[in-house]
Amino acid sequence: MSLDLSKIVDQIAGMVAGLKSNRGERQERIHRALDVLHSQSNNLAYLSKKIDSSKTTWLVAHLVEDIDCHYQPQPAPSEFTVIATDGSHIDVDRHHSVNCYLINIGSVILHYGTHPEAVLNSVPRIYASDEELMVKSPGMNGREQPVEGNLLSIKRGVEECRRLAELAESLPSGSKALGLIDGSLILWNLEAYPEFVADIMLEKGFLKALEVIRKLNKDRDFPVASYISYPRSNDVVNALRVALCPKEIVDSDSCSECKTRECDFVVGVRDRELFDRLLSSGERSALFVSPSKILNRYGEHLVHFFYLKSDEEIARVEIPQWVATDNAKLDLVHTLVLEQCRCGLGYPVALSEAHEKAVVTGADRESFWQMVESSLIEGHLPMTGSAKSQSKRTRWV
Repeated sequence: MSLDLSKIVDQIAGMVAGLKSNRGERQERIHRALDVLHSQSNNLAYLSKKIDSSKTTWLVAHLVEDIDCHYQPQPAPSEFTVIATDGSHIDVDRHHSVNCYLINIGSVILHYGTHPEAVLNSVPRIYASDEELMVKSPGMNGREQPVEGNLLSIKRGVEECRRLAELAESLPSGSKALGLIDGSLILWNLEAYPEFVADIMLEKGFLKALEVIRKLNKDRDFPVASYISYPRSNDVVNALRVALCPKEIVDSDSCSECKTRECDFVVGVRDRELFDRLLSSGERSALFVSPSKILNRYGEHLVHFFYLKSDEEIARVEIPQWVATDNAKLDLVHTLVLEQCRCGLGYPVALSEAHEKAVVTGADRESFWQMVESSLIEGHLPMTGSAKSQSKRTRWV
């Protein structure tokens, strides 16, 4: 065992003691945040204007309706379908003989009603060509970005959405269904990449798949949503920080000049802690719009979100604008996500099953590379892996 746990026992005890001592102060901050939320309940126009004019280094949710609105779920339809996709991948490994990566997309189709049915599947695919290993600028400037690390995670998200669109096309006309994706609809990490990468991954990839799904709604109800379990976001609490600031125009760069620092009273509170106290079991919060800069490119798919309280947790549910502005589709998302959580012991059962079909274990990765190298040997191709890779496979002691 490389980690000597006996050496961190005292550190863990100290950490727990610190958490206990801060518990009372944290509860006070949460109660203060709730008070501010209720005080702003009929102040939508003013607070929205103040948020829009703010200049902050922290993300502030944009308001769609009164901040303390909350809604009960509607009855579930007698017949409905839930389609979910999730993915896993094996990244490029420069220590191996071949540059390639693998994406495995798991999918689940669950039909509820008079003839219940479950279809579970996985589609693994290897990417090894030059066009697949690099995102290249369409111009003649020779710019390119390797598909690995964070960019491969983005690529996997694009493929999950494409697979969801493919499966949705098989839904019969007039059906009621829900499409589910794990994690966020916001491709946050794209902000770190050049413009041509965002064009290919977002406009020609993720948003194109969402547009296919949107058009399918002409003759069926098929809203799409993403589910974020135990979210760490504080966009809504940051809106309360703006409300607390005595200045008409909030500029976080000048906060050091502020003597009262009233906004500090709610700093550190998570949105989930706020809505855990505001919502009753089964209820959803008001709608909000994420302030991420990447969303300027989303158009009709601009991401809205709400918080949902199941029997087990507070989750963040994200939906495109065309779902958020359609009350029937919004209610369907609320109802069916909640039903899925109840069937899955707190987490949507369709996503749980899709994950099981998608997961790639450490043993799977090792077997994959062994298969690749065995095929190289059979094909009489040279083995050019690194000495580091060989060293890891050799026991010296």
